Amino acid sequence: MPELPEVETTRRFIEPVLTGRLIERAEVRKPRTARRNVRPEDVAERLAGRRVERVGRRGKFILNQVEGDLTWVIHLGMSGRMQIADRGEPEAPHTNALFRTDGGIELRFVDPRTFGFVAVFTPDEMQQSGLDRVGRDALTDLPSVREIAAVFANRIPSVKSALLDQRFIAGLGNIYADEVLHRARIHPARQIGSLDGDEIRRLHDAIVPVLRAGVAHGGTSLNDLAYLLPDGRAGEFLERLGVYGREGEPCRRCGQPIERLVIAQRSSHFCPRCQPLAD
Repeated sequence: MPELPEVETTRRFIEPVLTGRLIERAEVRKPRTARRNVRPEDVAERLAGRRVERVGRRGKFILNQVEGDLTWVIHLGMSGRMQIADRGEPEAPHTNALFRTDGGIELRFVDPRTFGFVAVFTPDEMQQSGLDRVGRDALTDLPSVREIAAVFANRIPSVKSALLDQRFIAGLGNIYADEVLHRARIHPARQIGSLDGDEIRRLHDAIVPVLRAGVAHGGTSLNDLAYLLPDGRAGEFLERLGVYGREGEPCRRCGQPIERLVIAQRSSHFCPRCQPLAD
């Protein structure tokens, strides 16, 4: 958390604020926030005085192209969010980095748990960072049914664990993997190699609609409000979740109580009637 819908929502908010703008000032208050650069000071030094050319995303990473062939990476981690504020507006607690544009707007990185990071990489550093190993984007570049079937064939891990593996399909986390599996009527503990062609097609066809719905409602803000939109509002997808976080509540499809189990140390929510575990 945040996952692809939350990161894409954030990207859409900050895109008009950053695109074509000069970064007048960049400040990183905690070295841990810039830990992915060899020198944490490189983030502020490389951004100051440069113009943002494009605001993009891959999986859970915001990737901003900056003049000088630099890539400004923003990863929200477990509790991070971007805040859009006017210059002089009071800062939220845990504002660990600040970026001021020539338009007078400040983009602030708020991250209480400091699992997120910001980085500014040269092309060589970008290649060495490991981000090139992030898989194809689940929303904009989803692999075909045939490609998914080929990767899944004869594999042992659970389908839930496979969906969380960012090396093949990037962007799904615990919340949306549960929602995809519920929509596809597949039990999260099923071994991926046991899925037949129809099940793989249902899985494939569930991913984009679930993610689009999450984006359309601004993502999911849980009760801790760790994730908020850059304008301070909460994402509204929580009330539309089918299974995640709804243990004991009735399935919206069949009325059976939602159950929870732990797979690879992660909670998984499912409907035992809609998503039976095959023998």
